[in-house]
Amino acid sequence: MTSNPVTTDMTTTSPETAKTTGHGHATRFVFLALGLAISAWAVLVPYAKTRLAVDEAVLGLLLLLIGSGAILSMPFAGWLTSRYGCRRTLVVSTTVFMLSLIALAFVSSPWSFGISLFLFGASSGVVDVAMNIQAILVEKERNRSMMSGFHGMYSIGGFFGAVILSLLLKTGLSPLAATCCLCITLIVLLMAVFARYLFPYGNEGKSRSFFVFPKGSILLLGLLCFIMYMGDGVVLDWGALFMTTTKAVAPDTAGLAFAVFSVAISTGRLFGDRLVEWLGIRKVMTASSIIAAAGFVCVMAAPSTITAFAGFIIVGLGASNLIPILFSIASHQKIMPVNLAISSVTTLGYLGLLVGPPMMGFIAHASSLYAVFGIIAALMIFVGIASRKLHNL
Repeated sequence: MTSNPVTTDMTTTSPETAKTTGHGHATRFVFLALGLAISAWAVLVPYAKTRLAVDEAVLGLLLLLIGSGAILSMPFAGWLTSRYGCRRTLVVSTTVFMLSLIALAFVSSPWSFGISLFLFGASSGVVDVAMNIQAILVEKERNRSMMSGFHGMYSIGGFFGAVILSLLLKTGLSPLAATCCLCITLIVLLMAVFARYLFPYGNEGKSRSFFVFPKGSILLLGLLCFIMYMGDGVVLDWGALFMTTTKAVAPDTAGLAFAVFSVAISTGRLFGDRLVEWLGIRKVMTASSIIAAAGFVCVMAAPSTITAFAGFIIVGLGASNLIPILFSIASHQKIMPVNLAISSVTTLGYLGLLVGPPMMGFIAHASSLYAVFGIIAALMIFVGIASRKLHNL
């Protein structure tokens, strides 16, 4: 007797499979939410400047509090996830992050604005570390590469956050009302839908240390993250200026350099996990670093505007999966607890984003922006060469 084909095909998903799938969806949501909120903040900056009635210099000093908060919180975020678990750490830090963004939409005192900026930066630093630890646990549970896809959700959020908030403002909502719509929606979705699928623990071992200074191969891993974040920052801070001063591109068009770079990164990350599974980490890192370096060379040597923009696309495609892969490597090393390794690597990477572009500004002043882009291209090659040492951690 043969089995009924209808009965055979109508299989139901087991609770274990559903829970595993939920872990992945919850992690994607956290990455997406962080990208949405950070991108939305960019839209609020002009409104904040007008409301505070301060000049660019004062606003610039205040904005340093975001980076200061993140740098101070990141080294201890790994301990928080180990002590309280990913679920509690992410729910609390994400909620504080969203509420501080709401505060930035209405506070009018420089002091209260500064406190809100610091909380915004500090909570985003904790979210950044904890969500990567959550992503690593999901990767280990699924036994497959997923980090690039998770980071791709952050990139997608970064693209749409400013668009969503701008559309809300165009409907006539005030900055406060528009920000509340976005942030409260994200908080409700996190607590009501996704929080249950976040891991109640933060690492697979026991770690009582608040912070361990990275050394040896972990320090090298952090250095490579420093370089990659610095490369992103250089494109963000100097890409448009490079186009206007060396390629005679109009200012209103030059800003597309970072836009096409961001789209390329988002696209590359959506396919990164499949590439890693197909080719392996070593080949992907080597090829990616060469492609990124070639992109910078293309930007420098471009005979036309279109070719230069194509160069930024190549840079984005090449760089897209290098940072996610570095985090994956950190999750497999045995030198220090994974949660503390992620804290260290994230902190060093974020330092590259903060101090790298200003440092390159001094080089540009002493030489030229061509020198800056040439240095970054060389550093991309260094990342590919040095990564061969990291593969066997």
